[in-house]
Amino acid sequence: MKKLILGATMMLALSTAAHAETVGVSIAKFDDNFLTVLRNGMSDYAKTLNGVSLQIEDAQNDVSKQQSQIQNFIASKVDAIVVNPVDTDATAAMSKLAADAGIPLVYVNRQPVNVDTLPEKQAFVASNEQESGTLQTKEVCRLLGGKGKAVVIMGELSNQAARMRTQDIHDVIKTDECKGIQIVEEQTGNWDRTQGSDLMANWLSSGVEFDAVISNNDEMAIGAIQALKAAGKDMKSVVVGGIDATQDALAAMQAGDLDVTVFQDAAGQGKGSIDAALKLAKGEKIEKKVYIPFQLVTPENVKDFASKN
Repeated sequence: MKKLILGATMMLALSTAAHAETVGVSIAKFDDNFLTVLRNGMSDYAKTLNGVSLQIEDAQNDVSKQQSQIQNFIASKVDAIVVNPVDTDATAAMSKLAADAGIPLVYVNRQPVNVDTLPEKQAFVASNEQESGTLQTKEVCRLLGGKGKAVVIMGELSNQAARMRTQDIHDVIKTDECKGIQIVEEQTGNWDRTQGSDLMANWLSSGVEFDAVISNNDEMAIGAIQALKAAGKDMKSVVVGGIDATQDALAAMQAGDLDVTVFQDAAGQGKGSIDAALKLAKGEKIEKKVYIPFQLVTPENVKDFASKN
């Protein structure tokens, strides 16, 4: 009887081992508030799954390092790969590496340049960027009453999200309700709080006049707020908008400094990317594009989002 039980236990262990799955994950940059929530969302979700382990690597904003990480995942024979791209224009080569190795690959959060021609067993999980900058700018426009001067702080121009969010801004400002808004400055802050602050400080010292700051993300918006406050500006006299609804952004909104942000469900994207990778690894069919909705956040509903990021 003991031998029978022991044999059954060993068979169960072997069965579990056979179904254990490893997912290699390359994140563009660990030192980023939004991407930290994304990464933690993946890790927390994986802990709830039996037999699933994640190997998470920091690409340190280096395209070459990220490509090497993908090559290492392939050499390690992981079951699937998830990539948050450093440079969305460099994804075609990454797709080819994974496709040639027959390993499923899922891009998360940042749209790959080859999104419409992804090979079999590849997908993209994110939020539709056409919603983000549109929701943000429509609310800024409403707060300005459809007229005024605005400065735009862009993310890294190598990222599709920065280009799309900036295009959203311009598209909204072309509408009849918002065409009274003039963009007086538009420069990149590379998603970075310090660069956002430096950019705003330069504009202020140059005498640039504006009524609103429209930033491609919260980090740069917070940097701009810091520079505005350091210069003694009354935050009630300027509308500031960001995107992502990070915890720091929600705190800034509750303090009366940030007027608009847009909730991007980082944890939801993280969970969705792992789900997609595991399904592809099992040979299941999924949509090539999986979208997690954006949601507008204002001082009126900010408390509803406090526990989401």
